[in-house]
Amino acid sequence: MPTTKTSSKTSTKKKTTPKPLKRVIIKQTDRTIRFSYISLIILFIIILLGGLYFYNFTYVRGDQGENEAVQVQEEKHVAFLLEIFDKIQENYWEVITGQDLFNIYKAGLEKLEKQPEVIINSDRTALKSILTQVVDGLSDELSKKEFSVNLATIVLYNLQPVGRSGLFTTQKETDLWNNVKNIDPNTNLYTELDVTEDASTEEIAAAADEVEEELQDIINDNDSTEEELAAAQQKLAVVDRARETLTQEAARQTYNTSGVEATVYGEMLTDEILHMTSKKMSPTSFTELQQVANEFDQYQNLDTLILDLRGNIGGSVDLMPYFLGPFIGPNQYAYELYHQGEYEPYKTLVGWLPSLVRYKNVIILQDEIAQSSAEVMTSVLKKYNVGILVGTTSRGWGTIEAVYELTNQISDDETYKMFLVNAVTLRDDGQPIEGRGVDPVINVADENWPDLLYTYVNDNALVRAVEKLID
Repeated sequence: MPTTKTSSKTSTKKKTTPKPLKRVIIKQTDRTIRFSYISLIILFIIILLGGLYFYNFTYVRGDQGENEAVQVQEEKHVAFLLEIFDKIQENYWEVITGQDLFNIYKAGLEKLEKQPEVIINSDRTALKSILTQVVDGLSDELSKKEFSVNLATIVLYNLQPVGRSGLFTTQKETDLWNNVKNIDPNTNLYTELDVTEDASTEEIAAAADEVEEELQDIINDNDSTEEELAAAQQKLAVVDRARETLTQEAARQTYNTSGVEATVYGEMLTDEILHMTSKKMSPTSFTELQQVANEFDQYQNLDTLILDLRGNIGGSVDLMPYFLGPFIGPNQYAYELYHQGEYEPYKTLVGWLPSLVRYKNVIILQDEIAQSSAEVMTSVLKKYNVGILVGTTSRGWGTIEAVYELTNQISDDETYKMFLVNAVTLRDDGQPIEGRGVDPVINVADENWPDLLYTYVNDNALVRAVEKLID
């Protein structure tokens, strides 16, 4: 019994001891209240700061609003220069590290006398910091624009090969494509000869002879000043262009329609020898090649071709798979381009041209002015033994350039683009044409070159014809 009671009392005490639980609840409530106070304080601060920002943005204009607008412009200038940095790394013909490109930018900054305060690293991130410092220190929009254009120009100019890459405006790009297409919008060939557009071929040739004779008198006159000589020589070059374009029916029609001057033309030196000249590789050159070859195909005695590429300044390398096909056949490996460690081969896209296949002897002429895609052509013809390459080593201008759009612009009244060397061409021995050129089989610098040519062709008339052209 007593045990039972004791047990009962003990049980009752255990059931009536909730106080500790009550204390826990009170402590948790205190924490909740304190947390609520803190939250209210933070919320009040946020609202206060937001109100101040809204008031400042909405009602306070003046200098602060102007500074905010300037900051946007400054970001565009930095973005413009960094986009050029990125596009160079992606598209430049040679692999270039961020550090090497950073150093080119740094040299440009030094040239512009814009020295950053501290240089820790030498990468894109460091460059962004430096450019931001410099742009922040410039006082007006014109200064920022001039700085950006000048720095971009210096950087692109100093990429190897020096002077091939650059910053293009819309006008410079237009001039480039007109040059590639062989269009001179500032010259009227009919006006240069003082003839009308309906003049006959004979009248045009006679007018060209007359103007040329007058110019030669000035050139040969010992009393002519340097200015007069220079003007006469420049005019004489235009007269030659006019004669070449306007005395060929197909070329004249093309000129009348689109303003494109002739790039390929031919003349018979003898009953057996056709002299075909190409001064440029333009989009119409392949068509002109076919037209000229077909025009002379009617002369049965022709069996020798002198393909003259002297002075050819090149042009569109995209034309080469077409231009080379008539000489080396269809689907032939013609040439390679080198870009960032990779070699890209190109095959001919057309085949033999019957009006060219007929020639048993072929002489190819080049000189130290021949460059670019003209060097690709002479190298391929030499490799395939199409003919005998005679002349001097070509210029060694073996780069392929491309125009790249820029998303970030720094001017409302001008659009800038990047002109960049994208690839280099290779010659017949696999070496880059750039800086080396293409070596002739027979170099006319050798006093005995005519005798050497004779050992190849065994034709005195052909040797004399080549001598006359070179002299």
